[in-house]
Amino acid sequence: MQLIGQLIHLRALEPTDVNLLYRWENDSSVWSVSGTLVPFSRFILDEFVTQAHQDIYTNKQLRLMIDIRYEDADGEPSFETNCIGCVDLFDFDPKNKRAGIGILIADKADRGKGYATEALRLIVDYGFDMLDLHQIYSTVRVDNESSVALFKKLGFEVSGLKLDWIFDHGKYHDEYTMQLIRK
Repeated sequence: MQLIGQLIHLRALEPTDVNLLYRWENDSSVWSVSGTLVPFSRFILDEFVTQAHQDIYTNKQLRLMIDIRYEDADGEPSFETNCIGCVDLFDFDPKNKRAGIGILIADKADRGKGYATEALRLIVDYGFDMLDLHQIYSTVRVDNESSVALFKKLGFEVSGLKLDWIFDHGKYHDEYTMQLIRK
């Protein structure tokens, strides 16, 4: 199964991605949605990338990098690295056939262009078709309207509301649990 769309392709982590991950994981403006409380060291991120070759059954997680897709002079897909974000399957539970999903489009200038929609569609198809998942879920802050709309566009439904779940910048925020169940 190729993870190639019209706009982007998803690829495995490379050692050269550590600097990007270091920047993204240590951007405190996204910590409230990622659950991060402390900075990540380059050493820890190097270890994460080094272990990324293990399959999802071992790590219970799969992170793929999102590259903008280009075509060469012959119209064939070019796999030049132009990384704009990443998408994760996590908390993989093969017995209950479910996994969580998360996505980051790092630069605000790259948001709203369809990259996240396509990346999520590709990873959802991978989860259902290759991993035989029954459901994929995400947790999204209620006030993150663009993410709520993104997941709804892909068929995710709000299945729960957690009140005062996230404490950020001196106040509590509600969070949705959103699920996509394979039909």
